[in-house]
Amino acid sequence: MNRIINLKNSCLSVFVYGLILLFNFSVFAQMKIAVLLPEKNVQTEKFADNLETSLSPNFKILDDSLSEIAFVSAKPEKPFNLSLEDAKNIGAAIGCDYFLLIKAENLARYSFEKKEYHESYAAVYAVSSRTGRLVFWKLVSGEAKKPDEAEKKLFDSIPDLSAEISDKLKTAAKKELSEKPAQKLEELPAESSPEAKNFRPPLPYQRIKPPYPRTAYLYSIEATVDIEIDIDETGKIRRTEIVRWAGFGLDESVNETIRKMNWRSADRNGKTLPMRVLLRYNFKKIEPEEQ
Repeated sequence: MNRIINLKNSCLSVFVYGLILLFNFSVFAQMKIAVLLPEKNVQTEKFADNLETSLSPNFKILDDSLSEIAFVSAKPEKPFNLSLEDAKNIGAAIGCDYFLLIKAENLARYSFEKKEYHESYAAVYAVSSRTGRLVFWKLVSGEAKKPDEAEKKLFDSIPDLSAEISDKLKTAAKKELSEKPAQKLEELPAESSPEAKNFRPPLPYQRIKPPYPRTAYLYSIEATVDIEIDIDETGKIRRTEIVRWAGFGLDESVNETIRKMNWRSADRNGKTLPMRVLLRYNFKKIEPEEQ
């Protein structure tokens, strides 16, 4: 009798697990992805076409021309350096769950070790339409003596890149469904407002400049990174969120630097209080002689 019950329970578990797999496959297969090329060239278009083909079994890829029309209508000033609000508006205009921003080039390089060579690279941004967050960023490249050889190495990386994007988007979708809204906190008051009376803002005891990453330097990236931080009544950082992202290691540089700082908490009338603060960092390429 116990064997029969155990067998039934095993069959039920397998059936439930099968339903869960079927549900997840159905949900992700219906996930709508738009592929956008803000800076078109032959290399970018070819790379994007191949990536779309690799992603299509797992997601619903939206029509490129319709996605482009909606994207252009949103008029993003810096498409690779969006705020969360701008990214959400673009996603809503397109009607997608996530969108990919792709830029690819073939560059002539020179080094003491390799002399002259060619690098074929692609930068891929995966953005959530629901939150506006940059949920995935990666730079893939191939190097060779000849441009076509470098391009082949780049294109050979597409299957692995596609698998990584798929995993990241599925993880992000699950996280977004279960994520709780951030706690509401007071923000810095306007100088002339009643709330500014007898108010002292939070300040770091020592300001640290986020380093400009080598990856950003190699590709001459100029961008702005905005970060939102929650500082409690003891001066500890409880939450950080990049609210204008840039990729190329800039977001990580800002986040890591902020968390190294020690802060004096905000206070009003001598009483400390938690506070949400928005900080902005502007990055540009600095040549060695300018440093």
